[in-house]
Amino acid sequence: MRYKTQMQAAKQGVVTPEMALVAKKEHRDAQYILERVAKGTIAIPANIGHTCLSAEGIGEGLKTKINVNLGISGDCMDYTEELKKAEMAVEMGAEAIMDLSNYGKTHDFREVLVQKIPAMIGTVPMYDAIGYLEKDLQKITANDFMRVIEAHAKEGVDFMTIHAGINRRAVEAFRRTGRLTNIVSRGGSLIFAWMEMTGNENPFYEYYDDVLDILREYDVTISLGDALRPGSIHDSSDAGQLSELIELGALTKRAWQADVQVMVEGPGHMALNEVEANMRLQKRLCYGAPFYVLGPIVTDVAPGYDHITSAIGGAVAAMSGADFLCYVTPAEHLRLPDLQDVKDGIIAAKIAAHAADVANGLPGARDWDDKMSDARRRLDWEEMFALAMDGKKARAYFESKPPQDRHSCSMCGKMCAMRTTNRILEGLEVKFAEEEK
Repeated sequence: MRYKTQMQAAKQGVVTPEMALVAKKEHRDAQYILERVAKGTIAIPANIGHTCLSAEGIGEGLKTKINVNLGISGDCMDYTEELKKAEMAVEMGAEAIMDLSNYGKTHDFREVLVQKIPAMIGTVPMYDAIGYLEKDLQKITANDFMRVIEAHAKEGVDFMTIHAGINRRAVEAFRRTGRLTNIVSRGGSLIFAWMEMTGNENPFYEYYDDVLDILREYDVTISLGDALRPGSIHDSSDAGQLSELIELGALTKRAWQADVQVMVEGPGHMALNEVEANMRLQKRLCYGAPFYVLGPIVTDVAPGYDHITSAIGGAVAAMSGADFLCYVTPAEHLRLPDLQDVKDGIIAAKIAAHAADVANGLPGARDWDDKMSDARRRLDWEEMFALAMDGKKARAYFESKPPQDRHSCSMCGKMCAMRTTNRILEGLEVKFAEEEK
């Protein structure tokens, strides 16, 4: 093998099987993909050990991808349920699964995911460190953290969230800012706590070259975590967030120099009028690297409906430069999501992603909508159900109050605008006073 990573291959002018597959899926020329992987504006997370992976591209000129978070916690320890969520996510078209398990030995679950799931698999090694190492946070060493990263890489995960940008400079900016909600990133808070308790620099920042060496060996994409992302609209676009973003830009260039693919993670909670500017700023400061956003959640007052608040922000974000949307479920801020929560979150994220793809004029994006519109004009219900993002729900709604005449629905009946216009254009009369045969 002449190359270790997708980026190294691209720099050598080699079209890998993964690049060829992405080109086919995206209706792009393979050279288009290769050039942007070489530059870093497209990432193809593809661990050499994830043999059942159906590769996806994330970044410039490609369809907006979505990620589904799952995993066990100390309060909900059912791996079987989490696997069901993963399988459902794949069936519904999610391109990535992140295992955020933060309790006990998680190796067995990741092993199953890598063996069975064709979607990209991501992890946050920091979550797993305490359980994997069986040590209190303060007693974990920098070398210990490297061991966990290497373990995840060997297990076959395609990308890892590494909170390398929250260094001493970023922490000082955070302290000066005086936030309403402080640090809301789970991994970021743990790194911050470790730094404060030990007096040491962030080990992922201090030993960043060692991190890159591990990731390059297995072709793992680094997802540069935003430890200081805003957890409320009050804290958005503040000095802490932007200070860390500047650090992430510098870390992006260092990763590319090592032939390691990069994604950069972003906010978080943010007022709607700030979303576009934040996307453009990230692209500028991080040299066009693929941008992976949580939401953004555009209001803080809708617990139970945050799949909607995030879809609103996600659509604007993806239209303005974000490439990868992390779903948010109705359970956000409240509990571990169940199967229905996961489904609702996936649909909301897919709507946001597709709406942005249409707005951005991506190849083939409008075709889906045009086919649905044509089926609606013809009142072809079976075709509409087949085309629907969630055909089962569409059919269930239709059948719950069926019309007398299937040439319409129960809302308008024979006054259906489509039916009326179709009959006139066909040279037929429109009658309401008596039954039409």
